[in-house]
Amino acid sequence: MTDIIRMNAADLAAKLASGEISSVEATQAHLDRISAVDGDVNAYLHVNDAAVDTARAIDERRAAGESLSELAGVPLAIKDVLVTTDMPSTSGSKILEGFMSPYDATVVARSRAAGLVPLGKTNMDEFAMGSSTEHSAYGPTHNPWALDRIPGGSGGGSAAAVAAFEAPLALGSDTGGSIRQPAHVTGTVGTKPTYGAVSRYGSIALASSLDQVGPVSRTVLDAGLLQDVISGYDIHDSTSIRREWPSMAAAAREGAEGRGLKGLKIGVVTELPDSGFQPGVAASFRDALAKLEAQGAEIVEVSAPNFEYAVAAYYLILPAEASSNLAKFDSVRFGMRLDVPGTVEDVMSATRDAGFGPEVKRRIILGTYALSAGYYDAYYGSAQKVRTLIQRDFAAAFADVDVIATPTAPTTAFKIGEKIDDPLSMYLNDLTTIPANLAGVPGISVPSGLAEEDGLPVGVQFLAPAGEDARLYRVGAALEKLLVDEWGGPLLDRTPALNGGAR
Repeated sequence: MTDIIRMNAADLAAKLASGEISSVEATQAHLDRISAVDGDVNAYLHVNDAAVDTARAIDERRAAGESLSELAGVPLAIKDVLVTTDMPSTSGSKILEGFMSPYDATVVARSRAAGLVPLGKTNMDEFAMGSSTEHSAYGPTHNPWALDRIPGGSGGGSAAAVAAFEAPLALGSDTGGSIRQPAHVTGTVGTKPTYGAVSRYGSIALASSLDQVGPVSRTVLDAGLLQDVISGYDIHDSTSIRREWPSMAAAAREGAEGRGLKGLKIGVVTELPDSGFQPGVAASFRDALAKLEAQGAEIVEVSAPNFEYAVAAYYLILPAEASSNLAKFDSVRFGMRLDVPGTVEDVMSATRDAGFGPEVKRRIILGTYALSAGYYDAYYGSAQKVRTLIQRDFAAAFADVDVIATPTAPTTAFKIGEKIDDPLSMYLNDLTTIPANLAGVPGISVPSGLAEEDGLPVGVQFLAPAGEDARLYRVGAALEKLLVDEWGGPLLDRTPALNGGAR
């Protein structure tokens, strides 16, 4: 393994800017890494044939004295839910196999404009439906910490690529935890920005009122640098917020310097007791809080009584919106089309039956039922009322505290196949992440250590009021600095499965 692929994005960017490393060298090093290990990980669905040419163009612009962005020349992995003009966009589904988009997603276009180099498209649960990346039509992704374990989902491919040193940065999407939960189980950093802070234009929709695009990285600063690139108002997205955003990278740098912890009030939800979490997860969470408290933060108990209904409400709202969004995959306009005799309805039925996987079918059926005449008010309407109550819980809590902290997920990475036939157990993995999507507030997951019982990574989640993403970067970077100093280096240096580390 070369030193290049072990660098975080900020350090790599500094060496690119100084001329110590070229973008071609950095890109080729990561392509070589993908070639060497992705047969075991399956993080990528498609590798970009033009990556080196793109990197060479960045090097030429830099050599010509052009002023470039901080991340110019840094390689980037892209979750396959984000459409791209030069690579297939399948959303992990057979129904879109080989589909080429006529336009780039806004976040992809902004990344290209900033000079980041797309390495390829990463694996995911089909149409982002899942918590393990086992529901991909192209096979599961494996966790670099233990190849028999899941890397989280739906964005397990992006998290695994970053954790396996196949990319320093990645783009993901988070509908109920699909950036943060994979970060938790792979020892990476994942951020769900405030709803509307980052454009969803060109993100293949799952649930439009819940989906949010965000960064996946190895450090909090790297996530902040990428969020600075992709955030901001977009005329193409009707939910985009028209406002100026502070620099998340600057907030992360302030946090790493120890600024912002003294007097910071961190809320702990009383309705989330330790008994609901794996012992190693709960212990790591308590230890992280103790470190923050020792640096001057104040730990405050807050009540969020409606959080317990979040999973139930989410799994009515999401399928309802998904059944509507996925209706466009009808064998007529684009995507797969089976040639079968009969009417257009017969072709549509056969195509959707062959093109959609079992989890997608399950959620379409559930969502269609919830929206049907006679059941709308009882199910979808009631779920939306619960959503309002959860939003009020957040508002009440944030009146007393600056951020809320929780374990990012209840357990470490479970074994591939362990929960595939138990949807309810799978859904409960998003217990602590779902409320943020229902309320539209930002969240970040930061690695907090390894669970004692199995040596696998766990993370702490911080949540902030809508629009206050910078708070997350300050407290996340502060905790990261405390832990990395204690560990003597980044947690990912200890990844055993692929990277030659020791637990």
